[in-house]
Amino acid sequence: MIPAQFDYVRAESAEEAISLIGQHGDEAKFIAGGHSLLPLMKLRLAQPSVLVDIGRLSDLSYIREDGDHIAIGAMTRHMDVETSDILKQHAPLLAHAAGHVGDPQVRHRGTIGGSIAHSDSASDLPATTLAMGATYVAKGPNGTREIAAGDFFEGFLTTALAPDEMLTEIRVPKMNGAGWSFQKFNRRAQDWAIVGVAAWRNGTESGVGLVNMDSVPVLATSVSAAIASGASIEDAAAEAAAQADPTGDLNASVEYRQHLARVLTKRALTIASS
Repeated sequence: MIPAQFDYVRAESAEEAISLIGQHGDEAKFIAGGHSLLPLMKLRLAQPSVLVDIGRLSDLSYIREDGDHIAIGAMTRHMDVETSDILKQHAPLLAHAAGHVGDPQVRHRGTIGGSIAHSDSASDLPATTLAMGATYVAKGPNGTREIAAGDFFEGFLTTALAPDEMLTEIRVPKMNGAGWSFQKFNRRAQDWAIVGVAAWRNGTESGVGLVNMDSVPVLATSVSAAIASGASIEDAAAEAAAQADPTGDLNASVEYRQHLARVLTKRALTIASS
């Protein structure tokens, strides 16, 4: 449980952080809250030679309206997402899901950008922002670019971010009164989800994101297609696992996870429709 030796440097700005990552190459890693990276380092599943601390970049901690979407700085803490009046009004699904992340200590230290960039399919916020049709903003030495959430998650702990880029902003569309629900089934309170579902619905339009149902967060487009075609909630929910490829573990078999996905999707759509 002791990490391998590494060097540490603190960045004072996003530009400096990107420059430091460029200097040290693939062996350097950003660290903010550290709740995902440090356990991997202690198990020596990750052995970065340099940690670039971005935890004090206050210019990347904000939540503000920007036209038809809400812009959230990547360094915004989970607790700030959970308690934001702006998000409660315009994107309540995300605010509610943030309240399910870990425990209060984790939510006061962990950041939304860290959760998304880590790309753990068992995390709550990647699937939630995916369901909402979010866009992520990445910054690198060649400037900034926007990445649709559907194109961002490439594999287990792997994203479309280049080695010299950092995630700087998350943009989620305003929900405009859509119904929503976040369902999470876990073994213990405040634990990782065995299966989770983030869903919203506004008439025939909907979005459903699945937590811990594949190596990446899953956008259940088959469910949304069924809703759009006029299918009942029960029939639409039956499609929840159609695009997922879950694995079995000590907590749940493949079949159990598929069953949970259908049950929780039905429950979430029923609440979102009401």
